[in-house]
Amino acid sequence: MDYVITGDGSKTLYNEQVGEHYHSKHGALQEAKHVFLKSGLQFSLIQEPRNTVSVLEIGFGTGLNFILTADYCVAQHIALDYCGIEAFPLDLSVIEQMEYNNFVAENVWDDFVSNYNMALKGEHKINQAVSLQIAHQKVLDFQIDKLFDVIYFDAFAAVHQPEMWSDETLAHVAKFLKPGGIFVTYAITGNLKRSMKALGFSIEKAPGAPGKREMLRAIKY
Repeated sequence: MDYVITGDGSKTLYNEQVGEHYHSKHGALQEAKHVFLKSGLQFSLIQEPRNTVSVLEIGFGTGLNFILTADYCVAQHIALDYCGIEAFPLDLSVIEQMEYNNFVAENVWDDFVSNYNMALKGEHKINQAVSLQIAHQKVLDFQIDKLFDVIYFDAFAAVHQPEMWSDETLAHVAKFLKPGGIFVTYAITGNLKRSMKALGFSIEKAPGAPGKREMLRAIKY
């Protein structure tokens, strides 16, 4: 699997089986920071300031969204409980080639790579403030006895993986979000908005990352 340099100089991967890159070609780092960190996590903490937060990510991929989230939470002294669902986890050697250590504190990166394989086996405390679990299974097989503050929905695009954006999948994912919780994704379509509204979400069109005019943020009521 070959890496690709995106528009902001950060790397992504091209998945030949799916036919799509893991991140935006306009800028992997910019997209992750804008869509998930700023519009998801930070928005949630502005709505309800607190010193603990939990995140469920659909499509853990290269771990970029996680390490940016962990880096922010460690710097802000916020305890982070993070769970990513990934049916096809990448080898650690591939993730290390992304060189995302350039974008976060050294200790955050070291904690991630040294505990990545343990997190694939179950929930694992990677440092005093951050716990990580990477659920190695398909989304519809995922079950957990907790609710999350924020959902990062970072599946491949519907044109390549339509089953990930189906009413069934969205309903399954939404049940793991707390009332008042935030759902964010880089995409926004008529079908997606209708599905989320039918699930009891308030829909907001938020400015998109570079290369996309808009993205979807939804609040569960």
